[in-house]
Amino acid sequence: MRIYITHCSAKKEPTLKNTDAKVFPEELYTATPTQRFMKTCNNKNVNWAIFSDEYGIWFPNEKHKWYEKDPNSVSKDEFDKLVKDFEVKLVNYDEIFFYHNPGRFHSLYKELLDKVKLKDKIWTEPLFVDSKLSYTI
Repeated sequence: MRIYITHCSAKKEPTLKNTDAKVFPEELYTATPTQRFMKTCNNKNVNWAIFSDEYGIWFPNEKHKWYEKDPNSVSKDEFDKLVKDFEVKLVNYDEIFFYHNPGRFHSLYKELLDKVKLKDKIWTEPLFVDSKLSYTI
């Protein structure tokens, strides 16, 4: 079984800030590359998730509150929890494709992918091909 993942984005739906509303990732993340990723996955009917600096692996059928979490602010304890969350939630997948924007691939994500026990199942794929967003999903 295969899953496609991308990292979260700082650009989020501003009307959700300071509310207790829980929403799906498609409602929260408004950055064009993230929206395009989610739309492509839905159109192709494939498994997908967002890697959130706050919530870890966030599947499309889960709801969470708006958050502000800079990857630079993730503590060692929080990082260890993110690693564990990644391993637990993705253990049953044979292939994990982690799509990313090479210019915004934070060192936190690289460190996470280096540390998880599922390394042999992970493929990293850039979102950009010929300076345009492109997916091989």
